Amino acid sequence: MSTPPTAAKADGAVIPLLRDKAARDAADRAYARVVEQARHPRFFTDCGVPDTLDGRFELICLHAFLYLHRLKDARPRAEVLGQRFFDTMFDDMDRSLREMGTGDLGVGRQVKRMAQAFYGRIQAYENGIEKEDALLTPALARNLFGTVSESEPFLDAMATYVRDEVVRLRHQPISALLAGDVAFGPPPIGQRRPVSPAASALLKGGA
Repeated sequence: MSTPPTAAKADGAVIPLLRDKAARDAADRAYARVVEQARHPRFFTDCGVPDTLDGRFELICLHAFLYLHRLKDARPRAEVLGQRFFDTMFDDMDRSLREMGTGDLGVGRQVKRMAQAFYGRIQAYENGIEKEDALLTPALARNLFGTVSESEPFLDAMATYVRDEVVRLRHQPISALLAGDVAFGPPPIGQRRPVSPAASALLKGGA
């Protein structure tokens, strides 16, 4: 028995919707994993990344890049997911800016600048991955440590971390990554930030 034309049309409309919902769910899951990794305290305490809005944004950008870089191997299947991931990421940026009190007009301009910055970082990190550390290390210094005056002790550890994560993600099943199940390794054990003289005095005094 043949399928009625109306039912066939309905099926044709439903299938893309189901696929889009699956992509949105996967994007939400992957972005949550990216944010969770980016918030790991060790990046701030051991790896020298500034615990500021800029530092947290840069860590999200870095781990988002790592995930999207791996999805390149799954094109064209991953194209919709990649777009949904990008949308999810910048919807979250939009929401965060509004929660901090940024007005409607200011939010739009700021999100546009953040998206442009993210594209720039993707290009810089892609070049760094394809080339030697001569390109990756300056990209990390410029972006991840851009507001830090003394980042040199941490750069090698973070460059090694990025390269290790590229390899780690390459060994994760693409089916899991397409479902948003991305797993990152622990942050590197870098060099702990020195304690300031004032803080040291307080600690010694038991305050």
